[in-house]
Amino acid sequence: MLQNNSALKSKIDQLWNKFWSGGIANPLTAIEQITYLLFMKRLDDLDLKKKADAEFTGEPYTSKFEGDYTIPGTDQKVDKATLCWSHFKHFPAEERLQHVQLRVFPFLKQLNGDESPFTQHMKNAVFIIPKPSLLVEAMSTIEEIFAEIEKDANEGGQAFQDIQGDVYEMLLSEIATAGKNGQFRTPRHIIKLIAELVAPQLGHSIADPACGTGGFLLGAYQYMVTQLDKNRGNIQPDEDGFIRNSVSSLLTKEVSDILNNSLYGYDFDVTMVRLGLMNLMMHGVDTPHIDYKDTLSKGFSESNRYNIVMANPPFTGSIDKGDINESLRLSTTKTELLFVEQIYNLLKMGGTAGVIVPQGVLFGSGKAFVEARKILIEKCELKAVITMPSGVFKPYAGVSTAILIFTKGGETENVWFYDMQNDGYSLDDKRTKLEGYGDLKDIVEQFKKRNPQNESNRKTKFFFVPKAEIAAEGYDLSMSKYKEDVFEEVSYEKPAVILARLKTMEGEISEELNELEGMLG
Repeated sequence: MLQNNSALKSKIDQLWNKFWSGGIANPLTAIEQITYLLFMKRLDDLDLKKKADAEFTGEPYTSKFEGDYTIPGTDQKVDKATLCWSHFKHFPAEERLQHVQLRVFPFLKQLNGDESPFTQHMKNAVFIIPKPSLLVEAMSTIEEIFAEIEKDANEGGQAFQDIQGDVYEMLLSEIATAGKNGQFRTPRHIIKLIAELVAPQLGHSIADPACGTGGFLLGAYQYMVTQLDKNRGNIQPDEDGFIRNSVSSLLTKEVSDILNNSLYGYDFDVTMVRLGLMNLMMHGVDTPHIDYKDTLSKGFSESNRYNIVMANPPFTGSIDKGDINESLRLSTTKTELLFVEQIYNLLKMGGTAGVIVPQGVLFGSGKAFVEARKILIEKCELKAVITMPSGVFKPYAGVSTAILIFTKGGETENVWFYDMQNDGYSLDDKRTKLEGYGDLKDIVEQFKKRNPQNESNRKTKFFFVPKAEIAAEGYDLSMSKYKEDVFEEVSYEKPAVILARLKTMEGEISEELNELEGMLG
């Protein structure tokens, strides 16, 4: 992870600073322009790898850079081979900037065909790097970043895409550092944890109704790809204790097509939609389905569609009452509650969700809070409530959160609670990696073998609570409501013994003072 690679972190800081000093001071604009360059580089690398794999396996593959490309608004055709990073990086500065602006970027915008979500949402995207020198310096730094990633991958045994994702996430984190839109970023290890708990399978339809940059969709994709190789023993756990891979020898075209048609994301910020689309495509998802939609508004009509929903919807926001979708019955404008209901609506019967909510959702006494929890208890099987410490989302927010795991249409008999105290990172703003995995692996292991008959001791980190008890408490799901405090008995000496010891000490002090007085004459 980036926190443990100072060389890589330094190079990304350099890249960020070059854009800042080059006249692109708006954080989100800079991130978007950097992402376009990362995308160009990664697209070329993936294409070269797929060519090599095709030659080795005999599987047919058509390069994205084969054939001719007609420049929009002209009759001029260019060889697509000139549009890949490894070709135009050798151009002189002035010619390179003009080539990227007029040929490469328009080609990328139409990469997946006119009807694809990617092309539709890239339609109004603009490449605004103003100076040839900035482009040359940025490309040079990106080359160094990717070389460092390869080195780290070879030495650390981690999948290239996982580390490249860390680079991407760090760039995004700069937005939060600058005080803009930090709420969309979910820590990667928490995404991996939720993927383990909901366990998406090949053929499942998977959605995130507030997807931001697509982190949960990528997490689901990597989890499913890893399952293809689960019987192979040569994949090592990553720094968080999870086995993850983005590339598999069993990832045939047929399997890739299934995966590509499994992932669906929605966001109401068009910039986030673009970033999400490129994020997934940089990690091997050729045709992701991410769309510009407000899933709480009247314009959104999907329901009963997905096997899996993974999400970290916006906290503490509100929506205009007149804009709320008619299918949402909760009498509230609080987005954290409306998303709980909407996620329930999106799930197929028998579908499972892994959702992050602020802990206020667990115990809020307002009518809408109680009704939201009743949906989870009475209309679903609420499998788990995992409370997380407040530092998990630092430096972006200090709010205490929880993970809810529930299956639509199941029957809640007992709810499993787990008190996460350590997520493997320091809980300050630096979020430094600690030794070990914290509670992450334990949560997965205990969740998979949970049994109400064996977990009634409420003085431990995890335990079950019967539905009847929760209902009697007004459907309160806060950990503190049910956990029993552990008090250690402390024995003290009798007062007479303590007094005798004090008298002895006082006598010794008096003797030493008399001796000192004698020495002074």
